[in-house]
Amino acid sequence: QLHLVESGGGLVQPGGSLRLSCSASGSAFEHFALAWFRQAPEKEREAISCINAGNLVTTYLDSVKGRVSVSRENAKNTMYLQIDGLKPEDTGRYFCTYAVTCGTWWSDDAFWGQGTQVTVSS
Repeated sequence: QLHLVESGGGLVQPGGSLRLSCSASGSAFEHFALAWFRQAPEKEREAISCINAGNLVTTYLDSVKGRVSVSRENAKNTMYLQIDGLKPEDTGRYFCTYAVTCGTWWSDDAFWGQGTQVTVSS
């Protein structure tokens, strides 16, 4: 089992960029699919993108396609989310999670990080 910690969030102006990190402790990091989700205030958590063990990336959220890039560095047990051209509607708490395969998310909090806040505002 992995323990995940997100970092890299903050306050950024519209049009800016952020690189979020998801660092994991535990074993077999390289065998899991990893994903980014976000949750805006008073909205449900939504899937952004997933990278599987073979580095195949699937982006689910149409509003960020072309603006996000997901990568992983297995030697550092870390996954990244690069977001460019940030918009106010990107504001929310960004979470990472892991699974056997992309799309088979576990709902238990133990499989999720605590999240990092991203606020896009001028």
